[in-house]
Amino acid sequence: MNPREARVFLANAVTPRPGMWADLGAGEGTFTRALADILGPGSTIYAVDHDPDAVAALERAERVDGVQIVPIVGDFAHALDLPGAAPATLDGILLANALHFVPEPARVLQSLVSWLRPGGSVVLIEYDRRRANRWVPYPIEKARLAEIAEHAGLSAPVIGGSRPSKFSGEIYIARFNYGPRA
Repeated sequence: MNPREARVFLANAVTPRPGMWADLGAGEGTFTRALADILGPGSTIYAVDHDPDAVAALERAERVDGVQIVPIVGDFAHALDLPGAAPATLDGILLANALHFVPEPARVLQSLVSWLRPGGSVVLIEYDRRRANRWVPYPIEKARLAEIAEHAGLSAPVIGGSRPSKFSGEIYIARFNYGPRA
């Protein structure tokens, strides 16, 4: 997806207001910058990826005015460290084309929700109707989302849209909420 397409797709699931978010599996930041554009000035986004080269590219990328992007080399599937943030303080977590690298997505999401404040959101962008391969080793079909969400203590998913993937199947966006609405 190009940056414009990423912003349009993400706008289906993210409320445009300043906040503190984590983009886990951020890569070089296509969705990080789209999220920054939607959230606007006064926001902080922790952009976490395990690839130091991707994080270095994100550090060099053009910034969105008034948004603090904090690039971090890390693995969201293990202990997460977000300098300057504490558990129960994030407004949202974005996992764009990232959770399909984890064999147990429900377990990982369950550990990540401790970072969310009550009423916070998880936004997931994943592939549906796609076979496992080295780029998407553990596809997350829409049909599994309710079960994964329940295990993680999240609300039922709300699908914000989908589109055909140029790589096979379709790509979708889903939003889950954590705890009571704020």
